[in-house]
Amino acid sequence: MELIRCGHDLSIEFDINDNVTQQAVELFQPGLVIAPFLKRAIPEAVWRKVTCFIVHPGIIGDRGSSALDWAIMHGRQEWGVTVLQANAEMDAGDIWAAEKFPMRLARKSSIYRHETTEAATAAILTAVRRFESGTFKPFPLDYSRADILGRLHAPIRQPDRRIDWQHDNTHAVLRKIHAADGFPGVLDTLFSKSYYLFDACREQYMTGKPGTIVAKRNNAICRATVDGAVWIGHLKPKYNAEPALKLAATTVLRDYLQTVPEVSYDSFSMKSGDSYRDIWFEQKDGVGYLYFEFYNGAMDSEQCKRLRDVYIKAVECDVRVIVLMGGADFWSNGIHLNHIENAESPADESWHNINAMNDLVHAIITTDRQLTIAALQGNAGAGGVFLSLAGDYIFARESVILNPHYKNMGNLYGSEYWTYLLPRRVNQCQAQQIMQNRMPIGAREARDSGLIDDCFAVSREDFKKKIRCLAEAIAIDPGFHELLRKKQCRRRMDEQLKPLQRYRDEELDRMRLNFYGFDPSYHVARYHFAYKILHGWTPRYLARHRALK
Repeated sequence: MELIRCGHDLSIEFDINDNVTQQAVELFQPGLVIAPFLKRAIPEAVWRKVTCFIVHPGIIGDRGSSALDWAIMHGRQEWGVTVLQANAEMDAGDIWAAEKFPMRLARKSSIYRHETTEAATAAILTAVRRFESGTFKPFPLDYSRADILGRLHAPIRQPDRRIDWQHDNTHAVLRKIHAADGFPGVLDTLFSKSYYLFDACREQYMTGKPGTIVAKRNNAICRATVDGAVWIGHLKPKYNAEPALKLAATTVLRDYLQTVPEVSYDSFSMKSGDSYRDIWFEQKDGVGYLYFEFYNGAMDSEQCKRLRDVYIKAVECDVRVIVLMGGADFWSNGIHLNHIENAESPADESWHNINAMNDLVHAIITTDRQLTIAALQGNAGAGGVFLSLAGDYIFARESVILNPHYKNMGNLYGSEYWTYLLPRRVNQCQAQQIMQNRMPIGAREARDSGLIDDCFAVSREDFKKKIRCLAEAIAIDPGFHELLRKKQCRRRMDEQLKPLQRYRDEELDRMRLNFYGFDPSYHVARYHFAYKILHGWTPRYLARHRALK
């Protein structure tokens, strides 16, 4: 998005093999190649022909894979991103640009999506400007310099990540799981079976015999450490040959948790302290803030139902404005494809999940006692975008990316009342382009098209401060009741023109064909997504150089 804004002509090729990469370069004839997510060396035939920038998620001098993993494991207080030129030695090319950022105790996937991505974007833009100038001379990596703090490190292995439940304190356990979050997870043993652990957070109050499961709550299990406990939200079984799904911990361990107590959490409690919670509501100065922190932004049927229940209860609170805050890493990515893939009948679970999403969206659309704000701290995709469009106002951080379309999931038609919500925001031509083009939309582009109301702030802290000011201003606005009256009037008029139920029925008629019809493309695409099956080719809408053949 940033390179396009700068006016550059782009084409994308997935790194499938050397021949494909070389062919892509021959077809597109780029002036510059950027590799933002590299797992292997660029072919010599490419980097000798055209300048290639490698985006390495580490400080200057850091070399080797697992850079961010090691930074978290070692408790680094500061880390960064380096843009270097590809040559014969991995990660050892001349330096074109670098950025640093303060580290926080958080999941690797979260640091990657926020600090690392922001630093990478800034470093890439700097490197491209320097390349365009034709005068900048990149400097070689020289470990004799005192300011070069990075070093070559070995790939991190599971023995490096191993948790010693009898000796590791809570902080050490969190650091190890955080450093492996997203991929590959920490290999561990539960009930004499091997699992990879993901999605951990601290528990402040509970404790028990180290290593034992002392509680469960919704999707997560609570496991005792030597000085407290941690919640583990997701597990992936380790099989010898067959692939496995990353799923909610309570789903994976369902047969072993009958005697483990379910410790509930009041979503409306203001109780301080660290614990696992995925839905909570805060109220201040006439404004209610509803958070839903779902791992990777995926929402299964039960999560949709629980969120709707909390939302309906929030509507009964003494607030004028309800702000839908979503999660810190993602706003929402719609239905839960892994959970659906794991179901006895994926078609049936798809149907249950989309209807649960629709029930939630319907509750927001039909709210007539408050004005609602969707505050997108993180990216949103598919049904998650249309969940946000159910709000009366939509604001996003400047760096947020939206992927509203469903077509990459086997030409899925989509629901969540999108045929009602999208035309309220953009014209028919724009709506068709959004749903057909399969391309991401930056927050600024979404604002300019009218898809959202505005975007501002890069940091989450600044964004939340601005959202609080906006929400409070609406709540105390002397014209609040007139704004609410206009909302109620518009909803009545819309309902008379075409009832919401008709939009839903028409969408679900198309979705029923996706789930139960003769075309298996949705089920095939979902399987590939859930099991992380690599692409065998680059889609033509990305590989423009191939579409021009």
